[in-house]
Amino acid sequence: MTAPHAAGRSHIPGRPVAWGHVVRFALLFCEIAAAVLLVADLSVVSVSVLVRHFFEAPLVWSDDIARTLLLAVTFLGAAAALAHGDNAGVTFFVDRLPPHLRRRTDALIAVIIAVVAAALCWNTYVLVLDTAGQTVGAGIPQELFFAPLCLAGAAMTIFALDALFAYSLREVAAAAGICLAIAVVWFAWSALAPDALPPVPLMMALAFVGSLVIGLPIAFVLALSALVFIWCGDMLPGEIFAQQMARGIDNFVLLAVPFFILVGYLMEANGMSVRLISLLQRGAGRLRGGLDVVMVLSMVVFSGISGSKMADIAAVGSVLVPAARKSGQKPGEAVALLAASAVMAETIPPCVNLIILGFVTNLSIGGLFMAGLLPSALMAAALIGMSILLGKRTAAAAIVGGEQASGMWTSGLAAVGLIVLIFGGYRSGFATATEISAFAVVYALVVGGVLFREMSWRTAMAVIRHTAVRSGMVLFIVAAAQSLAYTLTLQQIPHVIAEVLVSLSAAHGAWLFLLLSIVILIVMGSVLEGAAALIIFGPLLMPVARQLGVDPLHYGIILVIGMGIGLFAPPLGLGLYGACLIGGVKLEDTAWPIMKYLGVLLLCLIAIAFVPELSTALPRALGY
Repeated sequence: MTAPHAAGRSHIPGRPVAWGHVVRFALLFCEIAAAVLLVADLSVVSVSVLVRHFFEAPLVWSDDIARTLLLAVTFLGAAAALAHGDNAGVTFFVDRLPPHLRRRTDALIAVIIAVVAAALCWNTYVLVLDTAGQTVGAGIPQELFFAPLCLAGAAMTIFALDALFAYSLREVAAAAGICLAIAVVWFAWSALAPDALPPVPLMMALAFVGSLVIGLPIAFVLALSALVFIWCGDMLPGEIFAQQMARGIDNFVLLAVPFFILVGYLMEANGMSVRLISLLQRGAGRLRGGLDVVMVLSMVVFSGISGSKMADIAAVGSVLVPAARKSGQKPGEAVALLAASAVMAETIPPCVNLIILGFVTNLSIGGLFMAGLLPSALMAAALIGMSILLGKRTAAAAIVGGEQASGMWTSGLAAVGLIVLIFGGYRSGFATATEISAFAVVYALVVGGVLFREMSWRTAMAVIRHTAVRSGMVLFIVAAAQSLAYTLTLQQIPHVIAEVLVSLSAAHGAWLFLLLSIVILIVMGSVLEGAAALIIFGPLLMPVARQLGVDPLHYGIILVIGMGIGLFAPPLGLGLYGACLIGGVKLEDTAWPIMKYLGVLLLCLIAIAFVPELSTALPRALGY
């Protein structure tokens, strides 16, 4: 999915030993610091809720501390993710290059990442100097607030430079020469013929498309596009780039993202995932197409608990894709249904993308949770119907072994308890959705350690460390998308697009706007990670929807599903790459099978778009 990175390797020919020690120390520091700060954040949120509820004495500083810790977790975790090569990028085009050209392209990617990371580090350092003596929130010094960005930028630069040791001096020189030549040409052009310079939006578009095609990780595609505006536009100081990156994460709502991701991974580690699948297999495994029915139902259950799409795919796919192989089913077909089920799960609360959409569009997250239930039920029913219609009977033993089914009823009750905690806690007013996600983590830890006795402290710490890295990767994309969205807003690009959409819809009706929105989200969702697409296009399209009389909750569900279809659509969908990696199959083996499922989901989306009651009935009944 990404260019190779060398930070995790113990030895690379030609790399100085001392430099290798520096790289390993930087990686260890980022991982441990991010994990420790994530635990601290979890503690702050949990204690704050308990003190507020039982002593009626809210800790006024808790939200500010929690946001500051989240900022550190995000950027340090993102640095560690870069070292491991976990950042997602579109590799459809570069995978088809000859080996020698692929190596040169990967070297170019490492150079670009180093440039972007160094820019983040330097601009944050300048920002720290400029804001010295100022405070944010509950008296927190600005230096402490922005310091993690600077440290993460420095670590990313180290990891990107370290990756260059995997290439020859000629390959590195060629990559650096390309970047230097582009810079020299631009500055010479601006000095000799400034009036003839191409418009900055065109340069941003070229940087975006070019870096996307060569396989640059999505977060760095977005960050590079924003930096091009600063470098070529000569309108803003570089500190604005760092400031907007921080602003993209500086919101208490986003704390739910790492917490729900952690719940998903804890469920996989504590044995609940296998037991739940065993329970579903007992109920539906003997139906025609039973293996596929179990897969869809498993994604429904897991998405309703963890909120993390990739955690759900990993938990379900690790059990059911091997079972598909044992039963004689083509693994590509199984992974295709797994990916399509992840699209269906996009609107099952507490999905991370619903949380992000509520954050960027100022919509009620509880309202979005309720609005997504009936649409997800429709899509699940459609996928189950296809599974029964096209499937065959599968031997029960091929799905889940008997030794894995022990305690499945207990696991079912534990899962029900977690769902009650999430929805009951939120609806009762005991805590916000973000705060409930913290208690869901505590619940998963207790279940794994006490009920199933499969969660040791060592395992829990490993899961927390992995979650910090994964959360950093996801939220770093959110931060980079915010920086790009800010530059687009300054150029009034959203305003221009909105005017065009309003004029088209005024002439033909709101139905055209809904269809255009679906097309835009599917296309952009296929080349951007889901969160990035929502951050850029959510604030852009939502005001137009309101102006045309479309219910915001209804329209939000359309956006999320459209983005989800694009995210798993071949050949560019990043989510499909992830599902193929988890299932251990080639993209080519999954591309055709998934089209029939995506076609059915597209028909469901059109029905959801033109039958608003599917999205609005439950929120209205519950007072949202």
